[in-house]
Amino acid sequence: MALKIYVTSDWDQMSQVAADLIEADIRRKQAVKDEYVLGLATGNSPTGVYKHLAKAFNAGRIGSRGIRTFNLDEYVGLPGENAQQRAMHCESYSYFMIAEFFGLLQEKFSETNVPWGTLVDQEKLVKALEEHPDCYELQGADKGKAVVIRDRAQGYLKTIREEILDAYWKKIDACGGIDLQVIGVGGRGHVAFHESGIPFDGNKVMLVKLDENTVSNAVEDGHFDTREESPWYAVSMGAEQVYKARTVVLVANGARKTGPVTEAILGTATSDVPISYGQKYAAEGGNMVYVLDEIAAAQLLKAKPELQAKGYELVDMRGTPYETVQSLTFARNPETGRLG
Repeated sequence: MALKIYVTSDWDQMSQVAADLIEADIRRKQAVKDEYVLGLATGNSPTGVYKHLAKAFNAGRIGSRGIRTFNLDEYVGLPGENAQQRAMHCESYSYFMIAEFFGLLQEKFSETNVPWGTLVDQEKLVKALEEHPDCYELQGADKGKAVVIRDRAQGYLKTIREEILDAYWKKIDACGGIDLQVIGVGGRGHVAFHESGIPFDGNKVMLVKLDENTVSNAVEDGHFDTREESPWYAVSMGAEQVYKARTVVLVANGARKTGPVTEAILGTATSDVPISYGQKYAAEGGNMVYVLDEIAAAQLLKAKPELQAKGYELVDMRGTPYETVQSLTFARNPETGRLG
């Protein structure tokens, strides 16, 4: 069993510690093979990690060539007249990744992938779901549901299943699987858009009807002005797919993450708290790493005997020096025109 928890002072130190772990894994793998598959997440927590990693790539400590990335999720139903407009909407996860990471690299990755949710026309999707209720089932014990499209589905639902959902995990498999997956955690312990209560198994990449808490958080975090503007569907890796990576690094900071992180580590593995799948993953030989700020880790710091009894390792990084994310500046190279 390998489950390690790093506790840091704040978001700045969390970002550097996580980035150092990822950089070390990439360097180790690049020493023995040409390609590396990196799983990425969106959200506020990993943005500092990406700045440190961009600096590491630009400094040549690790190489961009041969890096292939797969993101966890993407909205369905973003405003836009067509897929191109939806992909470049300022709240799309494609746009996020360019702004927060890909656009900072002087030498680009060999390939980047974000689930193809912007290819889905939400109006056509809703119409197909209304017209063919026998061609899918809703799975989930809470308000967020996986829309599981059945084998007998035809037309638009069949297209979504084969060309959007199944095609994504098949491409990951064809690339040899993900070496290291970065994840965050939602307010109810969800990973990506694998909402609380959706079964662990049978949902590698899924179409999700989002729950009201996720929609509210999108508004609360400033991504959308109102709940009406916020998308209600998404394409997302499920926990079953996320935790197939050879290493999973979860970053979390702030008081909203304290409860779900504590429950995921000290409680039992349950689909009510999707990130608790990490316990099952670690027990089966996966390399599970949590990097938390001290607020998110507050309850774990009070539960060291329980952690020890479970065989989990807690590493307290507070008090060690670190570089702030704000100090990582990027300037445009006058010769190449690229940031770096």
